[in-house]
Amino acid sequence: MPKALPVIDMSAPVCCAPVAAAPVSDEAALEVALRLKALADPVRVKLVSLLLTSPSGAENSGDLAAAVGVSESTVSHHLTQLRKAGLVDSERHGMNMLHRGRRDALAALCRVLDPDCC
Repeated sequence: MPKALPVIDMSAPVCCAPVAAAPVSDEAALEVALRLKALADPVRVKLVSLLLTSPSGAENSGDLAAAVGVSESTVSHHLTQLRKAGLVDSERHGMNMLHRGRRDALAALCRVLDPDCC
């Protein structure tokens, strides 16, 4: 049986010293790895890109499903993983869920990987 990763709160952007600055702690390595794992799917990368470039700033699951060519339930699964990683926020508006990309969380992840990146 595969070993389950520990559950940690990833609602805030990752915040630790850049991985190139010094050897990272086990906790910091886990935080970075879990966020990268959430992005390690082409559909999720595309969803984050769509959310960050949305003219309205937010999109609903139906529009996202049409844009990436998968079912709404599949988009919902991917958004759940991105939300758990702190990369997406979702908010209910009536019968719809509106999703927004968290630019701050993505920028923080970039700075942890390469401080000269952004």
